[in-house]
Amino acid sequence: MGRRPDWRARPAPAATVASRRERDEAGVRLALAEARAAREAGEVPVGAVLMRDGAVLASGRNRMRERADPRLHAEMDCLDAAVRSGLTAAGPDGFADCTLYVTLEPCAQCAGALVLARVPRVVFGAWDPKAGMAGSLHDLLRHPRLNHRAEVTGGVLEGECAAVLETFFRERRPSPAE
Repeated sequence: MGRRPDWRARPAPAATVASRRERDEAGVRLALAEARAAREAGEVPVGAVLMRDGAVLASGRNRMRERADPRLHAEMDCLDAAVRSGLTAAGPDGFADCTLYVTLEPCAQCAGALVLARVPRVVFGAWDPKAGMAGSLHDLLRHPRLNHRAEVTGGVLEGECAAVLETFFRERRPSPAE
């Protein structure tokens, strides 16, 4: 028998690439809805959605003020919701084949949790040059010395995601003229 070709080694057809981009934009749009809900609740507007095969498995948003817990970033809230829903009840591979969509590049805490949960793919909107751990400040999600590395796609609907955050902070900070 001859050696079977490795289908993963071939480039994806253009239709697959377009479909992935469309899926990524759809996932980030769902995360943006969570971010807007966070803003309405007086939280920093960051939202996250965990999906598998186009189905939403869990969603989350910043809840740090609501629950007086500095750990409750959108990604953590989303992972907690996934665990509460029973996603990991059968074992630690519950996040296999999942993608986490989030409106802001994950921080160290959230990137660490995503690595430990073995979430295989992370897609985010706005880059975070001050605290981003998916390439801005450091790259914890793809660090070569860790036993799990996620596939990362950044900058999806970046303008929309950044605008939600910028508007939130502009409304809360006094202008220099005041």
